[in-house]
Amino acid sequence: MGKPSIPKGTRDFLPKQMAGRNYIFDTVKTVFKNHGFLQIETPAVENLSTLTGKYGEEGDQLMFKILNRGDKFKKAISNRYEKETDFAELALKYDQTVPFARFVVQNQNELTFPFKRYQIQPVWRADRPGKGRYREFYQCDVDIIGSDSLLCEVEFIQIYNEVLTALKIPNYTIKINNRKILYGIAEVVGEKEKIIDITVAIDKLDKIGLEKVNQEMSNKGVSDDAIDKLQSIINLSGSTAEKLTALKVFLSSSETGLKGVEELSYIFDYVNKLGIEESSIAFDVTLARGLNYYTGVIFEVESVGFKGSICGGGRYDGLTDQFGLKGMGAVGISFGADRIYDVLLENDLFPKEVLQTLEVFFVNFGEYEERYIMPMLSELRSKGVSSEIYPTAGKMKKQMSYANSKGVRYVVLVGTNEIQTGQVSVKDMNTASQKEMNFKQFLDIFSNSET
Repeated sequence: MGKPSIPKGTRDFLPKQMAGRNYIFDTVKTVFKNHGFLQIETPAVENLSTLTGKYGEEGDQLMFKILNRGDKFKKAISNRYEKETDFAELALKYDQTVPFARFVVQNQNELTFPFKRYQIQPVWRADRPGKGRYREFYQCDVDIIGSDSLLCEVEFIQIYNEVLTALKIPNYTIKINNRKILYGIAEVVGEKEKIIDITVAIDKLDKIGLEKVNQEMSNKGVSDDAIDKLQSIINLSGSTAEKLTALKVFLSSSETGLKGVEELSYIFDYVNKLGIEESSIAFDVTLARGLNYYTGVIFEVESVGFKGSICGGGRYDGLTDQFGLKGMGAVGISFGADRIYDVLLENDLFPKEVLQTLEVFFVNFGEYEERYIMPMLSELRSKGVSSEIYPTAGKMKKQMSYANSKGVRYVVLVGTNEIQTGQVSVKDMNTASQKEMNFKQFLDIFSNSET
């Protein structure tokens, strides 16, 4: 047997890493709950038919499909593979949104609309692994379904702002666009039937540059005349107000495009009144997001110095139509927990106490001391203070090395002298100071820290 390994694009998480991830999960959960969202879960595996055709051609190619087993597989081999479903009927979920739409349709009689949900689960994509790009990663999704109101989009901007501020993400920008504007642009340049090809290409602008974006559109059959007309829009500059004014002129012949401009004007006006810093929000007409199901406002969040987006989302009215439930307005956003983790790690932004996985550690001097300490441990744990004693008496150096590996806050020494005087000796590992006190005084430290 060879050296143990894991698949490329996946990761093991050690205890300190898990502490950091849970800090992210706890932060987003707190904000989601404060906004009235309720938690759900959906299976890791969905029917392939549920997922196929919802993400565009590239998305379909990146799905992890699960081979049929037993007789079905043998039959597919003997029939020489006539169609994809002969080999695979299931797939790992590619995102949370399409399974959520399926969930809503299946459980519609149990839900009250508009329904506000959040979901924190892993998804899988057969992407090429790289920095910030994983095959298995966690998404923290929050959605509202059953409403057409743009107030939902405004609320999601607030949620972005609250979560990213709480996590102290440096120099983040919430980029905003509208798929109606993109459709209008395609309509004006005479290529509305090529809207998908145009948006997929434009969405790669930051990754491959303008020249290759133009080449990709040309390869997809977009006319040279249309590509020439698109250049002024792709290179649109100025303030948000100036960009929207220029688009009104450019899109004057497109009712759909003008609707998109109107929606963004409403959102930016509303957000400005809420006091959210203007520097953290930007209108980006090249923002396209390649997923096919978006129909209106779209979001993407970037942090300066980190390659790639850390959050995304948008409006996807009508996605439930494909599962038999018509006319459901829906919008949602997603926080990429793994990329946010990388940003916090690279910038040393995890609070020190988050990575301290143990609060109190008792040094073990022997069986007599153990028996004296055990009731103290019970009392600390009953108050929610994580604490432990080393399982055997041993060298101090070895026990302290163990304590340091767990990022302990307080090391407590209880030897014969301490037992006789009714004191405990407490070393604060953050300050390196050491004091003697009785056990009640030690407990008071944690009572005071809660107030």
